Amino acid sequence: MRIELVSTNVSSLESTAREFREVAEKMGVRIRGPIPLPTKRLRVTTLRNPSGEGTNRYDRFELRIHKRIIDVLNPDERFIRRIMGISIPEDVKISIVMLA
Repeated sequence: MRIELVSTNVSSLESTAREFREVAEKMGVRIRGPIPLPTKRLRVTTLRNPSGEGTNRYDRFELRIHKRIIDVLNPDERFIRRIMGISIPEDVKISIVMLA
């Protein structure tokens, strides 16, 4: 079973990953992770009002997307039911995939 966590807020992402880890340790399920993936940076440059001076005419914005992967080895039904009950912040997106 693979759990993928995606968020723009690092602190809420880390706290959610920590909760998954704590539940797994309490129930005796082996997990690997959370494994941090490279941060994706989305950059947007916009032209400000043209009356600015030189290079100050541009605004630069950046959105950082952070990802973590948790691999669960041999999950049982109790563990799956338990992780479904974890409260997750709104800015964290979760994807759960059952691997063969």
